Amino acid sequence: MMLTRALVSFAFMAIASMASVDKQTYVIHMDQAKLMEKTKITALDNQAPYQRIKNWYETILDSISEVSKQGEDDKDHELSNPQLLYVYQTAISGFAAKLSTRQLAALKKVDGFLSAFPDEMLSLHTTHSPQFLGLELSTGLWARQSMGSDVIIGVADTGIWPEHVSFQDTGLSPIPARWKGTCQTGTNFSPSNCNHKLIGAKAYFQGYESVAGSINEKSDYRSPRDAQGHGTHTASTAAGNLVSAASFYGLANGSAAGMRFSSRIAVYKVCWEFGCASSDILAAIDEAIVDGVDVLSLSLGGSSKPYDSDPIAIAAFRATQKGIFVSCSAGNSGPEKSSVSNIAPWIMTVAASYTDRSFPTIVKLGNGETLEGSSLYTGKSKSTRELALVFNKTAGFDDTETPFCFPGSLNKKLARRKMVVCLRGGNGRTQKGEQVRLAGGAGMLLVNTENQGEELFADPHILPATSLGASAGETIRNYLKSAKNPTASITFKGTSFNNPAPMVTAFSSRGPSSDGPDVIKPDVTAPGMNILAAWPPKTSPSLLKTDKRSVLFNIISGTSMSCPHVSGLAALLKSIHPNWSPAAIKSALMTTAYTLNNKNLPIADISLTSSDSAATPFALGSGHVDPEKASDPGLIYDITPQDYLIYLCSLHYNSTQIGNMLGYSTSFTCPKPASNLHPGDLNYPSFAVNFQLGASNSTITFKRTLTNVGGAPSVYKVQVNSPSGVMVKVEPNILRFNKLGDEMSYRVTFTGLGKKAGSVNPSFGDLIWAFGKYSVRSPIAVTWQ
Repeated sequence: MMLTRALVSFAFMAIASMASVDKQTYVIHMDQAKLMEKTKITALDNQAPYQRIKNWYETILDSISEVSKQGEDDKDHELSNPQLLYVYQTAISGFAAKLSTRQLAALKKVDGFLSAFPDEMLSLHTTHSPQFLGLELSTGLWARQSMGSDVIIGVADTGIWPEHVSFQDTGLSPIPARWKGTCQTGTNFSPSNCNHKLIGAKAYFQGYESVAGSINEKSDYRSPRDAQGHGTHTASTAAGNLVSAASFYGLANGSAAGMRFSSRIAVYKVCWEFGCASSDILAAIDEAIVDGVDVLSLSLGGSSKPYDSDPIAIAAFRATQKGIFVSCSAGNSGPEKSSVSNIAPWIMTVAASYTDRSFPTIVKLGNGETLEGSSLYTGKSKSTRELALVFNKTAGFDDTETPFCFPGSLNKKLARRKMVVCLRGGNGRTQKGEQVRLAGGAGMLLVNTENQGEELFADPHILPATSLGASAGETIRNYLKSAKNPTASITFKGTSFNNPAPMVTAFSSRGPSSDGPDVIKPDVTAPGMNILAAWPPKTSPSLLKTDKRSVLFNIISGTSMSCPHVSGLAALLKSIHPNWSPAAIKSALMTTAYTLNNKNLPIADISLTSSDSAATPFALGSGHVDPEKASDPGLIYDITPQDYLIYLCSLHYNSTQIGNMLGYSTSFTCPKPASNLHPGDLNYPSFAVNFQLGASNSTITFKRTLTNVGGAPSVYKVQVNSPSGVMVKVEPNILRFNKLGDEMSYRVTFTGLGKKAGSVNPSFGDLIWAFGKYSVRSPIAVTWQ
C-alpha cells in the first residue's frame, strides 16, 4: 500500500521520540558454533538446543547487566536491566534484546559475539490480474491436476481476516503432515479461526512495543487478526480462493483469485500502526522456516544497505538455504534513481506495473476543455453538476497549506458546495477529500505536482473526486487565472479494459542499487497498480474513521501488491517442479519475462514524458512475468547457497560479515586466490556491467552455466543486442544439450569503448539463447562509474 514519505517520516520520528536515549533494541548476531561448544549442545539434540541456548543468552545478559551497573546509582540499576525479546533459531544465529549503551559495550567483549545492529522500523512498501497474466481456469498452470499439491505460502504482513470467503477451506484436503506451525490465541483470534486453508497464524510485537509502546487495541488487534487490510489483501493476492462476483461496488467486477488459489496460507503478523520492527520480522521468518513454508512473501522493507547488515537479507539467505523461495517488494520510492530495496541476489525483488484495466473519469472545465482522470468513487450519480471551481486563496486560509488541503486549511465559506482543487502530497489522498467534505465542499480534483507526473491512482473517495496528472493540473491553473467564474464537473466512467499495458508505475523503486551494483535490481515487474483483493469488512476502504462503508474487496496500489503476485506464481511453479531450487524458479520467471506491451510496443515507464518512454531494466528488471512460459523455460541459471557465499567472498566480505550470514556454519572459508573471484561470475540470469568512467577498451568477462530443463537433444544459439558503447562477445556461441539436466557453460566478454564525463547515462541490451519455442533472455545493463 502506498504511504506518503511525509507520513512515514512522521511516524518514525514519533516512534523514535518514545524510546530512551540510552536504551534501545538491538539484533545481536552470535557465533553459534562457539556457543554450542561451550554449552556442549549437539546438532542431533532437537528440543534441548533452543532452551539451552536461551538459558545461555539469559546468563550472558545477566552477567553484562552486573558489569554495566558498576558506578551507577540504585535508580539506574533498576532501569538498566536488559530485556531479552527473541531467541532466533534459523533466520539468524543470535537474539534480540533491549540494552543500554553500557550493556552493549560489555556484550561486545563476550566470546562468540559477532555484531549488533539497532532495531529499525520498516514500512509496508484480484479479479483481473490472473487473466492479464494469462492464467485460465482448467488449462495450463491452472489445470486441476497441477492445483492439488500442498504448497504453503508464508505471508509476513499486518495479519489476516480469517472469516473472509477468500480463506474458506471448502474441498481442501487435510493439512500437510509436514506442517509444524500453529495458530495463536490473541485479541479476537483463536486456533478455531484457522482451517485447512489458513493453517498458521502468529503475531510478533515485542520489538515493536519495545520502541512504540503498547499496541492500541482500540485501533488494532494484539493478535494475527488484521485491522489495516494490507495483510488480508496481500495474502488473498498470493493464494486467495476463487471467488465469483467479486467487485468494489460494481467496479472491477469478476472472479477474484489468488495466483495459487489452492495453496495453504500461513500468516505472520509483524506490521502495526507505525511500521514493522526488524526484530519482529526476523522472529517471524525464524519460525516460518521451522514451520515448513515453501514460499515467503514480504511486502515490506526499508532503505538499501549491505547484505550483512540487512536483517531481511540475512534471514532470506537462511530461508533460501532451506529451499524456501523469498519474494519481496522493491519499494515505493520511485522514480528516484537507486531507490530500490531488498536487493540481495537470493531475494526475488518485484517492481510494480499497470494492468490494462482502469477506472477512468472525465473532467470538463467551464471553457469546454476535457481532462482524463481516475477514481473509485461510487456515488448514486455517475456525474456531478457543473460546480464553481476553487483553489488555494479562493478555497482557504493559507497559501502554504490550503493548496494541499491539509486539516483545518479550508474555509467553509469559500469551499461550501464548490469543486476544490487539491495538490497531492503531505497527507493521504483520501484524507484530502475528507477535508473537502468537512469544509462543505461538493467535489475534489486531486492534482499531481510536476514530480508526480501523469500517474493516476484510483482511490475510494468519500465524495465525488478524481485524480489528475501534472499536465492536467497545469491546464487547470491556467484556466483559473483566465476565467472570471471558473467551473468544473466530473463524469465517472466505471471500469475500462484494453488500455496499453503493462506500464511501470512511477512510484515503483528504481535501480541501480548503490549497495549491490553487481546485480540488476529489481528482478521483474508484476501487477501492482489498482489491484482488487480481499479486505476486512470492519476496515473502511479509504482507511478513514469517518468512512462507515464496509467492503469484502478493495482496490489499492503499491509494490506491496506486485510482490504477492510473484509469490503466488512461485508457488505455482513449485507445484509442478517440486525439485527446483529457489534460484531455478527465479531464473524461470526472469528469463521468460516479456518487454513488449499488449500493443506490441516496448513497455513504457509512466514517469518518463519524453518520446523515448521505454522502461529500462532499472525500472522493470528482466521484464513482466509470464507464468505460463516460466513453467517451461527451456534453460535455467541455477545457484546454490555455496555460490552466494563465494559471491560475498568476491565482494571482500570478511569472516565476521560472512559469520553474520551463516551463524553456526563458520567452517566456510573463501576460495583462494581471491584475485580469481569476480562478482559478475555469480550465475545470475541478468548482467550488470560496471566500467570505470573514461576507461577505453577495458574488458570484463563473466562466466555463466545453463541447465537444460526443456527438450533434448537441443541446440541453442546465442543472439546479442549490444548496449550502446559496448562490444559483446560470447564463447561458445552455440550450446548443445543431449539430455535433461545437462549443464553447459559459456563466457561473455564486455568491452567498453569509453565514456567521457557528462556522458554517463547507462546503456542497455540483452543476451538470448534461442532454440525452437524457447527464448532464454537476460537483460544487460552497463554503467560507467
